[in-house]
Amino acid sequence: MSRDYVLQPFRPAVHLQIDYARELNEQQLAAVTSPPGPSLVIAGAGSGKTRTLTYRVAYLLEQGIPPDRILLLTFTNKAAKEMMRRVAELLGQEMASLWGGTFHSIGNRILRQHAGLLGYERDFTILDREDARHLITACVAESGVDIKTTRFPKAEVLGDVFSLAVNTHRTIPEVLRAQYDYFSKLAPQMDDIRQRYAARKRRSNAMDFDDLLALWLKLLQEHRDVSEHYQRRFQFVLVDEYQDTNRLQSDLIDLLAARHGNVMVVGDDAQSIYAWRGANYENILKFPKRYPEAKVYKIETNYRSTPEILKLANAAIAANVHQFAKQLAPSRKSGTKPVLVACNDDAEQAAFVAQRVLQLREEGEDLNKMAVLYRSHFHALELQLELTRRNIPFSITSGIRFFEQAHIKDVTAYIKLVTNPRDELSFKRLAQLLPGIGGKGAEKLWKLFDAEVQRPTSNVQHRVAAAMQSCAGSVPAKAATAWAQFTTTIAQLEADDVRTNASKMIRLVVEAGYEDHLKENYANYRSRLEDLEQLAVFTRQFETVEDCLTQLALLTTLEAEEGQPAGRDDERLRLSTIHQAKGLEFDIVFVIMLCEGLFPSARSLETEEGQEEERRLIYVAITRARNELYLSYPLVRATPGAGGDVMQEPSRFLREIPGELMEEWNLRSF
Repeated sequence: MSRDYVLQPFRPAVHLQIDYARELNEQQLAAVTSPPGPSLVIAGAGSGKTRTLTYRVAYLLEQGIPPDRILLLTFTNKAAKEMMRRVAELLGQEMASLWGGTFHSIGNRILRQHAGLLGYERDFTILDREDARHLITACVAESGVDIKTTRFPKAEVLGDVFSLAVNTHRTIPEVLRAQYDYFSKLAPQMDDIRQRYAARKRRSNAMDFDDLLALWLKLLQEHRDVSEHYQRRFQFVLVDEYQDTNRLQSDLIDLLAARHGNVMVVGDDAQSIYAWRGANYENILKFPKRYPEAKVYKIETNYRSTPEILKLANAAIAANVHQFAKQLAPSRKSGTKPVLVACNDDAEQAAFVAQRVLQLREEGEDLNKMAVLYRSHFHALELQLELTRRNIPFSITSGIRFFEQAHIKDVTAYIKLVTNPRDELSFKRLAQLLPGIGGKGAEKLWKLFDAEVQRPTSNVQHRVAAAMQSCAGSVPAKAATAWAQFTTTIAQLEADDVRTNASKMIRLVVEAGYEDHLKENYANYRSRLEDLEQLAVFTRQFETVEDCLTQLALLTTLEAEEGQPAGRDDERLRLSTIHQAKGLEFDIVFVIMLCEGLFPSARSLETEEGQEEERRLIYVAITRARNELYLSYPLVRATPGAGGDVMQEPSRFLREIPGELMEEWNLRSF
């Protein structure tokens, strides 16, 4: 017979260096000084989440908890280092022994100690995306899949499918049904390749980034002594941005905190916007169910935005059923009401944003502190053109402008080649999209093609296609079928009723096989296809194909200059998708394209979960603004497949916001 005897540690009287009551507001103080046990901190936008977590670490240390008994999990190493730096400044001592970092960095640290238990050596290699791609490509070749007769996904897409399966605890067929339904029939072959990939990694003593989490969890689940060691060691587990964790990460957290139960997770359910990347919204929503003894702390005082902007944010998220109810409360003085602008069309919306940006700059506002946010990258097409016309410098958060993306450049290369058969770069770009044709092969074919296309020919209408046909005998056997299809597509583009219409040309290229290319090569196939559909719409405004190509060239050749000094000559208006702007803040924010079917997106309207995530997305957009907020939408818009312009409904999110919270501006022209 045995029984537990609780050993109470001796603690001398605590003399705190920090006056927590003076440094924190009442809600922050409650969370920071919370007693041991599970706790969920719902930290609203701009409420000082990082400050709360930092002071919590300092408070634990001042209570006598040794630094090496605390585990701080974040989503970026930068965030972890910043928090530990702040703690060190608060307490006047270094925190070298405190375990802080990303999930992956902590997983790597633990696996290095116990790799042998999993059949690895301690000096295992970590594969980056390029390494993983090469290894998966080798596994595809080894598997015997006939990629000539089967439209099989490329290694990058396979890697994304495998990653999603690992991080969400789903099977390959389940992932395919949910997000890659067009590959569902290939589930057995893909599962086989996944197993080959795992075996090759083990033989090579290598892990990819997902293994750092999956094998860490496997280690803890299958080796009880190791699990108990870390459960005893980490007396307190703190997690930042908990709303962005996936199923695998939440399982790790629960397992590590199982002994002491001292787990504090900090996040904002209203800012959970990454379900498409595998983040599990239910982790934060159901935390109190998994931990019935958990205390929930809400931090609702916002230090970022004006009261007027916060009222709008509270109203925007109110319709969501699945959330922790909260009201952001202002700490700042009153400002101007958010502005709602209905524009005639995309062009007028772009003109409004450009003109207002210039006015604000003349009033002394810094371009670097202004941002235009949108749901999808293609929403800013017209705006990029307008900003370029007016010589307003701008940067794209991703660093890749719309017209510089591979799929946009591929499709426009078809138009360029038909318009100008002497375009060597476009020819080579398209040739290298075909199987078995690399740089040298493309060079050889170009010389043959160029010589042929310059010869006088009676078939002027199909000049490019005829020249390509004459090169067919020099095409590698692997590419013969694809070259024939390529030639046919070019011939169709050269038809009189097509070659003078850039929009028709784009749609023809997509339908003639480029859509299949997108499926095979890109995990985000649907969004890229949507880009091309919108590009076809965008090009309708140009009178000639040549004019269209000229304007696209103007937009493409401007460099995206990120991270420039904030001097007056280096100001840049920030253009960003809302997903990429999360965590940032700006003095002035424009949110554009607030139309039904665009924001919220048409696909999201199919499910309640999709609609709620879109509503959280507009909440994130609104709460990026400090001083001024402008919401806009076009009344009329050209749409893919439509013969002309169609009326647009304002976003349901605008209809859900009481009118008195916004000031409507009616645009009129001189």
